[in-house]
Amino acid sequence: MFLYRSLNHFLSRFLHFGKRPEPTTQSPTFPQNQSNPPEKTTTVKMSKLDGVEHKTLNVNGINMHYAEISGSGRDPIILFIHGFPELWYTWRHQMAALSSLGYRTIAPDLRGYGDTDAPEKVEDYTYLNVVGDLVALIDAVTTSGDEAVFVVGHDWGAMIAWQLCQYRPEKVKALVNMSVVFSPRYPDRVPVPTLRHVFGDDYYICRFQKPGEIEAEFKKLGTENVLKKFLTYKTPGPLYLPKPKLFKRSENAASALPPWLTQEDLDYYVNKYDKKGFTGPINYYRNIDRNWELTAPWTGAKISVPVKFIVGDQDLTYNSPGAKEYIHGGGFKRDVPLLDETVVLNGLGHFLHEESPDEINQHIHNFFQKFLEK
Repeated sequence: MFLYRSLNHFLSRFLHFGKRPEPTTQSPTFPQNQSNPPEKTTTVKMSKLDGVEHKTLNVNGINMHYAEISGSGRDPIILFIHGFPELWYTWRHQMAALSSLGYRTIAPDLRGYGDTDAPEKVEDYTYLNVVGDLVALIDAVTTSGDEAVFVVGHDWGAMIAWQLCQYRPEKVKALVNMSVVFSPRYPDRVPVPTLRHVFGDDYYICRFQKPGEIEAEFKKLGTENVLKKFLTYKTPGPLYLPKPKLFKRSENAASALPPWLTQEDLDYYVNKYDKKGFTGPINYYRNIDRNWELTAPWTGAKISVPVKFIVGDQDLTYNSPGAKEYIHGGGFKRDVPLLDETVVLNGLGHFLHEESPDEINQHIHNFFQKFLEK
């Protein structure tokens, strides 16, 4: 949630700070070419949402759960990639609407989330691991195994989508990304030490770094309370989680859920996080510095697929240091040359695709229509 999307735009303001961490031994884990398609389990049940099937594939060494609304064999595929603390379920409105418009919609639980396997090692949650999962998934669900799909990402899902476009652009017809703008790699500054220097130890990404610590605090608060605080957060400023008073900010806030999040929705998330825990999702944050090391070969690389970017004006990613200047000052277009449009939606926060699904669905459909054969 809320990633460090503008990190590279203010790193240069702190050139006097930071040192390189000890090298890691993590290796890329892109899937090898598979002569046989991944084994697919039998669909076990239908979702409470009409037409949603739940399936499992063995991809890149893990069992990945994904939800799908199937169309005809010729319908273009949209792959939805969720963020934190979400699941495939965050895309329920988009899947229903866009499948009715002639798309085959697919939304996985990323590794560590929901009904997908959660590897134990922290280092198994790098960009390369997760992009490897998605490449294998794309190969498995496309007819010939070498087709491109449409991609929609949000939060961590947007960050993963940017990486997918960098490593395997031939897999992506076009991309709609939300909330987290592309951040080119800044080679001279290590991300987490820089964040700690700028925002302090209570900044949420810094608090997530020590394995087991934040999980123990979340356990004391209760899964429902933690998820409710994250999912309803709508403050356009840095998120802090001070140890003595975690989420103290919201104690006097109204307990009612926002109109876009029902108790039934919250219960779905709580059920899955109660079973799986928060460690897998938080391990993505624990690999921020490792990702910085592993992506050195892509320093200076640009995004070479068509892109539409959407953000709410109340999203703290849009209000973070350097973000607006980068988005509107030419830097974003420089790094994403095929950027078609940037849309800033008034009054919307971080979870804009749930806050205003009809509006987001129309933006997605209008953009992808440009790339369909007439």
